[in-house]
Amino acid sequence: MIFGKRLPHVPVSSTKPIHGHGLGAAGALELVITIRAVTENIAPPTINWNLADEKCPVDAVPNEARPMPINTALTNSFAFGGINATLVVRNADAA
Repeated sequence: MIFGKRLPHVPVSSTKPIHGHGLGAAGALELVITIRAVTENIAPPTINWNLADEKCPVDAVPNEARPMPINTALTNSFAFGGINATLVVRNADAA
């Protein structure tokens, strides 16, 4: 497991419920949101979050954006037809 015992403390956000699926632009939209999260130090919310899955112990940033230091963020885009991408964004000032 890549995050090990830290997994329950790793903030995870899903912005798709807010903006919907942008089809071909979805990855670019998610990258812009990730860059803004890193530069503004605000984790975007996962809206309409009701109940955590005990088998998936992550910090889902439920329902409200959370101000917090963010030095590095990972964005995943899993698109139609198997066009998938994962990008890492890092705050240059934190390096």
